[in-house]
Amino acid sequence: MSHEPTPVTHALEAYAAAVYAKDVEAFTSLYADDVHVFDSWGQWQYSGIGEWREMAAGWFSSLGAERVEVEFHDVRSAIGEDVAFAHAAVTFAGVSAQGERQRSMTNRLTLNLVKKGGVWKIAHEHSSLPIDMESGKGIFSR
Repeated sequence: MSHEPTPVTHALEAYAAAVYAKDVEAFTSLYADDVHVFDSWGQWQYSGIGEWREMAAGWFSSLGAERVEVEFHDVRSAIGEDVAFAHAAVTFAGVSAQGERQRSMTNRLTLNLVKKGGVWKIAHEHSSLPIDMESGKGIFSR
């Protein structure tokens, strides 16, 4: 990820920190109240911050003593005056309480951010995995 601060790099760094901390409020504060998310897990879509907060609370509480390290690769973005777009590969790695990496997976991620009242928020997120056509299973690494 570029070291030049942008609304996108700020959002991605804050996302990674909130996930690692399992901080539902910090995580959901990155999103617009009317966020629309196409996630890779659980259900077809999440509409609104309430549904997304519920997802985050369930995800973080399911981790027990584990944490999740998030790394973004191949980040590409375009930033306008009040709209930004980005896509990246994102790796989620489960880490034990002792700091040992347990497992990982990589998704594709697309974000759209909007600036309202001087504050950038994620308005739309789409994560996906390619599907192996023979097995019908998701491909979890590049």
